[in-house]
Amino acid sequence: MAKKEQEYNSFVEEGIRYMQCSNCGSYVENISEKLKSVLCYRCTLVKALNLWNPFVKKSTNRKPKGWHWMKEFVDKDGNVFHKGKEMPKLKGTLSPTKIKKAVQRKKKKKESFEKKINMMAKEYKQKQKLKKEQQIGINK
Repeated sequence: MAKKEQEYNSFVEEGIRYMQCSNCGSYVENISEKLKSVLCYRCTLVKALNLWNPFVKKSTNRKPKGWHWMKEFVDKDGNVFHKGKEMPKLKGTLSPTKIKKAVQRKKKKKESFEKKINMMAKEYKQKQKLKKEQQIGINK
């Protein structure tokens, strides 16, 4: 059965339409005539912050990155996928794929900008000294 759409309380005052928030019941102003429900800014903020809440555990049945590129992947429920396409006939016939953690490579430490400039300055000074010595040798 289809869920019936509930239209929340609304009224018009001085040409401005107000409607109740579908979550907390507070009134929101400047609402379009087409809307059937609305969410206030406070409820929207709470929902958005709950998405990034570090204390809420996310589902553990997530698929690893690149699962759809694997030749064969079997999730914890026994669903079998071949190159990202589900094969319902094979459901439950194979054991779940063991996921290996990717080995993180060590990044080369980049030299700081100041160190590079100091190295270039030293090389420049050495070249200048060599030029002066060569000119003194030629002049003698």
